[in-house]
Formats: sequence, structure tokens, C-alpha cells
Amino acid sequence: MYRAPVEEIAFTLKHVAGLEEALASGALGDLGSDLVDAVLAEAGRFATEEVAPLYKAGDEVGAVLKDAAVTTPPGWKDLYTRWREGGWNSLTGPEEYGGQGLPMMLSVAVLEMWNSASMAFGIGPTLTMGAVEALEKHATDELKAIYLDKLVSGEWMGTMNLTEPQAGSDLAALRTRAERVGDGTYRIFGQKIFITYGEHDFTDNIVHLVLARLPDAPAGTRGISLFLVPKFFVNADGSLGARNDVFCSGLEHKLGIHGSPTCTMIYGDGFGGAEPGAIGWLIGEENKGLACMFTMMNNARLAVGMQGVAIAEAAFQKALAYANERRQGKAASYSGEGMAPIVHHPDVQRNLLTMKALTQIARSISYNCAHAIDMARVSEGDKAQHWRDRANLLTPLAKAFSTDVGVDVASLGVQVHGGMGFIEETGAAALYRDARIAPIYEGTNGIQAIDLVTRKLPLGEGQHVHGYIGELGAIVDGLKGVEGFGRSEKLLREALDDLTEATRYLQEKLAGNSMQEALSAATPYQRLISLVAGGAYLAQAALAGHDNERVALARFFAENMLGEVAALKERVLGGAESLSLAGASLITA
Repeated sequence: MYRAPVEEIAFTLKHVAGLEEALASGALGDLGSDLVDAVLAEAGRFATEEVAPLYKAGDEVGAVLKDAAVTTPPGWKDLYTRWREGGWNSLTGPEEYGGQGLPMMLSVAVLEMWNSASMAFGIGPTLTMGAVEALEKHATDELKAIYLDKLVSGEWMGTMNLTEPQAGSDLAALRTRAERVGDGTYRIFGQKIFITYGEHDFTDNIVHLVLARLPDAPAGTRGISLFLVPKFFVNADGSLGARNDVFCSGLEHKLGIHGSPTCTMIYGDGFGGAEPGAIGWLIGEENKGLACMFTMMNNARLAVGMQGVAIAEAAFQKALAYANERRQGKAASYSGEGMAPIVHHPDVQRNLLTMKALTQIARSISYNCAHAIDMARVSEGDKAQHWRDRANLLTPLAKAFSTDVGVDVASLGVQVHGGMGFIEETGAAALYRDARIAPIYEGTNGIQAIDLVTRKLPLGEGQHVHGYIGELGAIVDGLKGVEGFGRSEKLLREALDDLTEATRYLQEKLAGNSMQEALSAATPYQRLISLVAGGAYLAQAALAGHDNERVALARFFAENMLGEVAALKERVLGGAESLSLAGASLITA
């Protein structure tokens, strides 16, 4: 069973993601290393001892819908209550509304633990935290006074309602409509699908953030507004009042994360005899809802990236334990009697080390993204802009690369288990099933790659990404003359050169408005930059840790996995024409 890797998480935060330097500089106020360690230790205990044991019930029983009400798996409601009472929902919440105001770096660290223990459980509170941020930045003071305390504490949960049957990634096709009532409220009519925790029994109230279109709105995404639509109205004294005209009409039967209710939500259908039209309140300005929603979505993308890290960690732990227990065949490195534990076989070792390296790389990229968000929050002027640009650059990497890693590592975990991995009894298959959604939602990984290339490479007049590459190069400089790294320094420098060449090529294509070439190269470029960054971060960890195990892992990655970068560069520079020609043969409509 999963055991939270508290020491590894703390080490990565402090020595790879920049937390130690931030604490020493006083940038994070009076937060100290002792408090960080205490938070991580207690989160690790809770995830290991309380969340992980209920994973199996979540996967096997799942969420159940009856009469428009959802019942979560056995024990989950009480688990959520204990989790909320432990203060975990309020960790990064604004202090003026009862939050603890702790940095994003701590939030993503504990988020990893919840999702490793049970992704289906950990995904729910993530959306509440996003709703808090959206309301804090865009809602009226009146709405903040009514809802933020409850959302920050986790007494109520929040949702994000974007997707419709005809409007997935392209929100311009959104049809849910809003009508002005005349008293400052709006009536919402429409259907939303794939709404995570749209209905559940964790909390008495659920606060839906819903995208809808006003009758006189401009066409496309410029005509989308954001509304707060509560499940229950709130009375003047803070108590819950009548039911709003919103309900769950169905639950999706999913490949994985069975304990997480994925709902079809109906707004304005006259539920329970109510006057048709779910009552909602405007967030921000009319026709500017997408910008408000993206406040919620950007950090949600980092949170989804942490799901990839989390599944990868859980899959690695499970596979490593199995490889040390399972005996099969003979191995040159094994001197004991009988068959050797399969961990002695080189191919199994390769799989396990690949899993470990990819997991640590994804963790490092994601934690560095969280660090940039924190530093942007506490900095001013040009420095704040630098950190905002860095967070924007790393967000698509954290989301896309980490979730790809979650799938790849979970798949390797099944492979290490052999035939037993294909059998549900071991739990390896369940992690593989859970992992597969993360590259799809909160913007598919293809969309993340497009965002990286078309919006993030131009940041700082195109120079920010080169500054980042320079920082990675400075890490590699530290390998000079250090024993134990083999050819790592040489291989990392070659990879950095490939990254620089690929980056300049894409920037030239963007400047020349050669969009087809840029879009064709986006996905390989996203993996390329992530692998190069990851190799540097593994080296950084090894240099900081001064232990043979970290050095060996950094060397293994450089000498066994980094070679993919050269091939990715060739795909970036020369793959567009063949992709376009071959792709044309697929088009029938």
C-alpha cells in the first residue's frame, strides 16, 4: 500500500524547487522550515493511514446516483469530514476568510499525497480551492461575505462547469444561456457534462461556477459570462434555504477514478417543482467570464499535473515492492538460493529506474511551477513579472508532461507485475485506469503544447524561455569535475543545444506566421523541453544531496533516456511536412 514519500517531497521542495532559498530570504514571511516539515509529516500520515486504506472501496464501489442524489463510497464522507477538520482545505486560503495563507509549494506537495493515496478523493477539494481563488479575485464583496468562509474551510465545496455535449475544448460553441431577472440575479438554463463532484454527500451545499451566454452577448468566447449558482440558497443569517433549480441527471461510468462522481448537471428544468431557471449571480463582468474562469483553471492545470506525479509515485512504489517479492528465473547479480527476485533482472531494473526518474522529473517541474506562483505573489514590479512569466511557461509543462508521465509510469508498473498486473487484484491496473483521464481534462495535452508554443515562447519578447534555458545550463555547469556522473555533463549540454535550436526554430516560425509548422511541432517540443529540464533537475538534486543514489539516478537518466531529445528535435525541425501530407489522407469530412 502507498506510503507518502515525505522525505523525498521535502527534499525536492527545498533543494530543487527553491523553497529553502525562499525561506532564508524571508520572502514567505515568518514561515520556517520546522513548520514546513510538520505540515508535510502530518499530511503524509493522513494520506498513508486514512486516505489510502479507502482507495479500494472507491475503485470497487464507486459513486452511486439515486433520485438525483449521489452517495460516495463507504467511509468517504467521514474521511472528508476528518480531512476538512484537519485544516487541509484551508491551507492556502486567504487569511481574511479563515485560510492559513501558506504557499502554493506546500499545497501541491500535500495535493500529491492525497492523489497518490486516492486520486478520486483528492480531485474533489482541488476544484473548491480553484473556486476560492476565482471568487476572491473577481466576485463582489457581498458574494465573498456569503460564500468564501465556507468554501475556504471546506464546509461547502465548489465546482467548475464548462463542458457541454457540443462544447468541449472549443467553448465558443457553448449554449447554456443566462437571462437577466432585473434584481441583480440571473436565471440559468442548460446542460453541463463531465462535472467533477457536481453532486455528492460530502457537504450540505455545493457552489457551482457556471459559464453561460446572455441573449445579447457577442458571438464566440467574447460573449461568455461566469455565474455563481448554489445548490441551496443562503438565508440572511447564513443558514441554508430553498433548493435551487439545479440537479444531477446522470453519472458517467468511467474507466477509472470511480469514487469521483462525474455528473451531468441540468440547470433551469423546474427541478422539484421550482420555477424554471437556476438562480445565479454574476462573477466579474458580463461577457468576460472566460477570463474569470481561467483564474480557476490555471491553478487547476497545475493540480492536474500533480495527479500525474501522484499516480506515478504510487505506481512506482507498488511495482518496486512487487519486484522485490516476486521470484522468477536466474540472475547474475543474485547469489541466493532458488529463483531470484525479479528486481535483480536488468530489464526490470530499467523499467523501475525509468519509472523513478520520470516521477522525480515531473515532481520537480511541478514544484518549480508552484514556486514561481509563490514568488510572483510576494514580489513586485519587474521581479513579479519575471515570476509570472516563469509560472506561465512551466504550467503547460507541469500539466502535460506530468500527466503523460502518470500514464507511462502506471503502464510500466503493470509491465513489472507481468500477468499479475493485468489482474485487478494487485491494484496495478487500477492506477493505470485512474491515470488515463489526466492527459485529457483541464485542456488536453495537445492544447497545452499549443499554448506552450504559441503563447509562452513569446513571453518577454521571446527571451524568457532562453533565460530559463540559461538557468538549466548553470545547473549543468555544476557537474564539472564532479565524480560519479559519467557522461552526464556532455549529454546534458548536447540536449541543451538541441533545446535552444528547437526553440529558436519555433520562434522564427511564429514570427513568420508559419503557424502550421509551429502547431505540428508543439507536442514534440513540449516533451523535449520537459526532458531537458528534468535532466537538469535530477543533476541539481544529486549535487545538493551528495548521495550515491541520486547521482546514479541522474546518470541513468542522462545515459539511458536523454537520447530521446535529439530525436524530438528532428521532429520539431523536420516533421511538419510529412505530418501534413499524411494527415490529409485521414480527412473524410
